[in-house]
Amino acid sequence: MKPPPFDYYRARSRADAVGVLAERADAKILAGGQSLIPLMNLRLARPAVLVDINAVSELDYITVGDDGTTRVGSLCRQARLETDSGLHQPLLRQAARYVAHPQVRARGTVGGCLAHADPASELPAALMALDAAVTAAGPGGTTREIPVKDLASGFLTTILAPEEMLVEIMIPPQPPRSAAAFREIAPRHGDFATAGVAVQLSFDAGGSCSTAAAAGCGLSAAAVDLRPALQPLIGEAALGDPLLAEVAARTTGAFEPTDDLHASAQDRRDLAGVLIADAIRSAWNGRSSRDGEGAG
Repeated sequence: MKPPPFDYYRARSRADAVGVLAERADAKILAGGQSLIPLMNLRLARPAVLVDINAVSELDYITVGDDGTTRVGSLCRQARLETDSGLHQPLLRQAARYVAHPQVRARGTVGGCLAHADPASELPAALMALDAAVTAAGPGGTTREIPVKDLASGFLTTILAPEEMLVEIMIPPQPPRSAAAFREIAPRHGDFATAGVAVQLSFDAGGSCSTAAAAGCGLSAAAVDLRPALQPLIGEAALGDPLLAEVAARTTGAFEPTDDLHASAQDRRDLAGVLIADAIRSAWNGRSSRDGEGAG
């Protein structure tokens, strides 16, 4: 199936791309195209203008500032999250391995993934657990910062205005003695997640849990912030089955699950409880004294 007719514009800069969006309300950004083109082929999206930003190299980067903040340009390919030696975010690296297949990750972009807001997507959940934010650029050089947890407003929908373009993702540094784990259930590796969870923990010098964050994908109409369910972990030095059971029970009631042909709403609640317990156990046991390290 072929997409409906559209005009094509190759942007020369970030400002150039935003300018076209401001002029044409029916324009869409084309980056990796791994989400937009299939929607167009199915006639679920009908943009009149595609603004190709693949030549805008200023949007393709991963940097770490002196304060430890990681900045990822929106055009950064998803595959780079797995391989870039400058990226010290184990949770993001783990989550990226679950995104579709290598061919898709080689073209798909981090910014495009967030702007598409697929509830089954792994990266929004991982970035939510990392307390990340995005920068949206608008006409006239205006920008605004949006926490990832507030970006999606529903199924395949964000709060980005039609004239705005997502240009950067900012990830704060993780505390020392941090650990992370990502877990997912899918029909086959590379398929859309039926349920997935991202967990980020940190520990004080005495070995007690000092911060705990989590988010879920594939569970509801958008990525789900599960941080409140992990609060019983704070201050605990030992992880036992009763504590895990309490967190799992809180997790299953922390979101409104979707019900579709892949899984019932109750199945998704049950899967979330099992996955969160497994991810917490893995992160807890895999913690390290090195800053930002620890994997599950």
